[in-house]
Amino acid sequence: MNSRFLTILSTLILIALLATACGPSAPAATPTPVPSPTPAAPKGDAAAGQKAYLASCTACHGPEAKGVQGLGKDLTTSEYVKSKSDSELVEFFKIGRPSSDPLNTTGVDMPPKGGNPALNDTDLLNIVAFLRSIQQ
Repeated sequence: MNSRFLTILSTLILIALLATACGPSAPAATPTPVPSPTPAAPKGDAAAGQKAYLASCTACHGPEAKGVQGLGKDLTTSEYVKSKSDSELVEFFKIGRPSSDPLNTTGVDMPPKGGNPALNDTDLLNIVAFLRSIQQ
């Protein structure tokens, strides 16, 4: 009887192991999502920006962006330009700065897009790249 008891016990253990192995599996662990890197902001083309700058900004800021007395600031040393992101400068260029703005220290309107409505966002981003390339 002892032998028969061990056989039955062994069979029950084997059935239990098989049932466990063949039964429903535990839910798979959900992998922790890995954040995708934030895409870098588009960068402009400084050479194209210089051309757009020369066509639209030199009347007030001069051909070397050093400013024209009584009209436009020196952009090569401008703390304002340095403190803004590329996208913030593009938005600023699109709006301009009227002479009534308390931050306007020249008393002269800076027209939107330097007075050239044909400039698009890419042109403005290129101008930003040009200004970044000549910052001192």
